[in-house]
Amino acid sequence: MESRDRSLLFPGGEVAVVTGGASGIGAATARLLASEGARVVIADRDVGAGERLVAELAGDGAEAAFARCDVGDHEAGAELVAAALDAFGRLDVAVNNAGVQGSAPLGADPGREDFDRVLRINLQGTWSCMMAQLAHFETVGGGSIVNTASAAGLVAAPGSPAYTASKHGVVGLTRSAALDYARRGIRVNGVAPGATLTPMVEELMARDPELSAALLGQIPMGRAATSREIAEAIVWLASPRASYVTGHILVVDGGTTIA
Repeated sequence: MESRDRSLLFPGGEVAVVTGGASGIGAATARLLASEGARVVIADRDVGAGERLVAELAGDGAEAAFARCDVGDHEAGAELVAAALDAFGRLDVAVNNAGVQGSAPLGADPGREDFDRVLRINLQGTWSCMMAQLAHFETVGGGSIVNTASAAGLVAAPGSPAYTASKHGVVGLTRSAALDYARRGIRVNGVAPGATLTPMVEELMARDPELSAALLGQIPMGRAATSREIAEAIVWLASPRASYVTGHILVVDGGTTIA
């Protein structure tokens, strides 16, 4: 049998699924999980980016698979569990990271459509994925879930009511599930990133330099996070090194929410 480095976070070749895994925080998380010994299922709507990342990880000697996924589809959660079992025969870790940014302020004419879209993907998508993951983990006797919330899940983000509401909901789901499943060997935690240099945020900052400057000015550390910095928090929470941590929302925001 192939020997594994026991210093890795996932020395047993544990299997992790990462939604929104083809870019930004999700891709950084997939890379870090793979470097720590996990086998990774990258779930995303972007087939090209997902398959390129699988090839990249394979080139580095890791095991990875791609699953096309739209978490806004209620069946996505069950399909992802099945994809992990088909690819690797097990599932140990789930990172529910997929999300979108809302744009319509309260009172805007297209606000209802924007609100429905953001909640369908960010909140209902997280819920439907968790439902399937929790059912699977209960069957196999344990597992770890990490949800990507946001600093906007703890404090209000100006001009983003749908996003703020959705991420507050993710925080609530995380804590509720952690409480209900703590005695079943299932840990459920969340990460609340502040401004992070993902493609979505970089596009927003490039489109509005004034907003970008104002955003960075509100961060005590004076800069945005890298995706790798957020991934470090996610992977630690997912790993056995956080074995006594559940229901926790780890804030990684450069001090924004304490300012």
